[in-house]
Amino acid sequence: MAAVAFDTLQFVETLTEAGVPARQAKAFSNVVRKSYEDADLATTQDMTELRHEISNLRTQDITQLRYEISDLRKDVDTKHESLHHEISGLRKDMDTKHESLRHEISGLRKDMDTKHESLRHEISGLRKDMDTKHESLRHEIGDLRKDVDIRHDSLRHQVKELELRLTIKLGTIVVAATSAIPLLFRLLHLS
Repeated sequence: MAAVAFDTLQFVETLTEAGVPARQAKAFSNVVRKSYEDADLATTQDMTELRHEISNLRTQDITQLRYEISDLRKDVDTKHESLHHEISGLRKDMDTKHESLRHEISGLRKDMDTKHESLRHEISGLRKDMDTKHESLRHEIGDLRKDVDIRHDSLRHQVKELELRLTIKLGTIVVAATSAIPLLFRLLHLS
């Protein structure tokens, strides 16, 4: 915050030209100058810098979120590809075992039925595992989206709090200035 420039000489000259005695004009000038020095006013430059900081924070947060989302997409793609390869491998294994069972059918009819049933259970378990992993990934993505939304809402709330604080300070300044004007008029009328 910066102090507002106040020309005490011009203030005194204006009052003396209006008929106020020089001593009183100097006293008024000192009171007004002191009130300006004590006031913590936000300048246009301060407001511009604050807007720039808020904009930078928003830009940085959005960029960070984009990087995180990009990383999450890469992770999901990698896991999806891994599952795809795993399923492909399982299919190859199943085909190999199935072919092996066909060769043994002639002499091992009962064993073939048992092994075939075993493979069905194994495939069912693999499908369940795959569905569970897929559902787990969906929940993780949903949780990550919620986290992103929470961070976004938190940043929005922080910006609103900052705006409220600035509004309160500006209101305090306006009230102080409004309170000082009647005092100046009283002082002028007393002389």
